[in-house]
Amino acid sequence: MKNVVLIPDSFKGTMSSEEICAIMERTIKTHYPEAVVTSIPVADGGEGSVDAFLKALGGEKRTVVVQGPYGEPMESFYGVVKETTAVVEMAACAGLPLVGDRLNPALTTTYGVGELILDAARRGAKTIVVGLGGSATNDGGCGAASACGVRFFDKDGKNFVPTGSTLKDVVRIDTSTLDPVLSGVTITTMCDIDNPYWGPTGAAHIFGPQKGADSEMVAFLNESMRTFADVIKRDTSVDVQAIAGSGAAGGMGGGMAAFFASELQMGIETVLNTVNFDALLDGCDLVLTGEGKIDGQSLRGKVVIGVARRTKAKGVPTLAIVGDIADDVEGAYDMGVTAIFSINRLAIPFKEAKQRAALDMEKTIDNLMRFYRRMGL
Repeated sequence: MKNVVLIPDSFKGTMSSEEICAIMERTIKTHYPEAVVTSIPVADGGEGSVDAFLKALGGEKRTVVVQGPYGEPMESFYGVVKETTAVVEMAACAGLPLVGDRLNPALTTTYGVGELILDAARRGAKTIVVGLGGSATNDGGCGAASACGVRFFDKDGKNFVPTGSTLKDVVRIDTSTLDPVLSGVTITTMCDIDNPYWGPTGAAHIFGPQKGADSEMVAFLNESMRTFADVIKRDTSVDVQAIAGSGAAGGMGGGMAAFFASELQMGIETVLNTVNFDALLDGCDLVLTGEGKIDGQSLRGKVVIGVARRTKAKGVPTLAIVGDIADDVEGAYDMGVTAIFSINRLAIPFKEAKQRAALDMEKTIDNLMRFYRRMGL
């Protein structure tokens, strides 16, 4: 075996994708010292996405002073890969950990995210990947749009920067004032959920409570987003409620689509396109992917299936190394997964199993490599 590509998702709460790649590569090399092993830690859009892209592609991290969740100045960052591609994770300046015990999605803003986008464009980025995840906000992306020049007006004609508490006050949106530096820049938004903008499964109801919203605030935010969606549709011709994933990150998904003409894309598809995954498969002997648990939800196009669809087209064997395997995953084989293996070697509770996950991952890969060598592969 001469060429192996590693592209696992993290095992949430147990091992990061970068840690998994390191274990896999080290173990493969003990059996195939001359093998070329390419590691691609998967970024899901949340905290750590910039580091994952930089690990996979190289590049640099740029620091910028922007507004934090409550408008205070803070040092944030974004990544630059491939010279003209920037990676922005909204968690870097609008993330939940940044607010500490000041949880209030009615007041927090995504303004700093827009400042990161603008800085990247002004410094030459032609492609910008924006990762949604881990946000403390529910402003529909208005903060980010405002930072980039979009104007929001109230009934008195006053231009202001809406937050969750004031979305209801927006009566007109002017996107013609979007900073011209963004003209010709392609912005792709990583979004792995399909929640709508508002409603029982929308941004406020599903994600508001974890950001500090009680039932009264959830109802208020949801109604505000419902009426705001009508204004967006009238003034931008974008029906955010009809876009799967528009409710991600407090409506940031819908805001990216409406104010930045951004495509919302499954995170794995963004990763695969950015790292030019199809070209990496040329001459590849084996792909190892995986996630903490593979089940029916996985078949909707998350990491394992996203990878397998590409490898199937190239005829490259693909093994999914996972924690748990549900009963409803047979469809994975038709989608390109060659085989699925669990690292769980002992029948013990998860609390105990997670403590030995790294060892079990190593032993599982070791067994597979022993098999491959015995078969002369």
